[in-house]
Amino acid sequence: MLVTYIATLDVPRHVVEYLARLLALHRRRTGTPKGARALGPFRQAVPVLRWFRERGCVHCLARDAGVSQATGYRYLHEGIDVLADQAPDLHAVLDRCRAEGMTHLVLDGTLIACDRVAGVRENGNDLWFSQKHKSFGGDIDSAAQFAAGVRSGPR
Repeated sequence: MLVTYIATLDVPRHVVEYLARLLALHRRRTGTPKGARALGPFRQAVPVLRWFRERGCVHCLARDAGVSQATGYRYLHEGIDVLADQAPDLHAVLDRCRAEGMTHLVLDGTLIACDRVAGVRENGNDLWFSQKHKSFGGDIDSAAQFAAGVRSGPR
């Protein structure tokens, strides 16, 4: 028999409500009938934000939300996509910076932890170890360049 308990997510309520509004808008745009989903937008937003904060396993998040693992993955990816749609396009940001007269920009990549790739440089160092972060992983730019064969690994 499993033991249930109540936990607190260390995210401000207005952030959960913001994501829930985005999810509700997405559902209206896609024509999802009311009551057709296992979770409402607010209850869907909670495991999505838990995933970002805790890096929890999707199986556990789905179980805690009372949905199947497949539904958990679908809801997670839907939440990520809805949030990603809010990010400004890089070209639009660069155009705005140029219009505002900025002369320099620092585009600092975020290290994405990863233990699913391997490779060694000519000097024997691991391709995917970030000395800056003291951790394995890569940023999106270096992963894309690596996949395209442009670079030999992350910075």
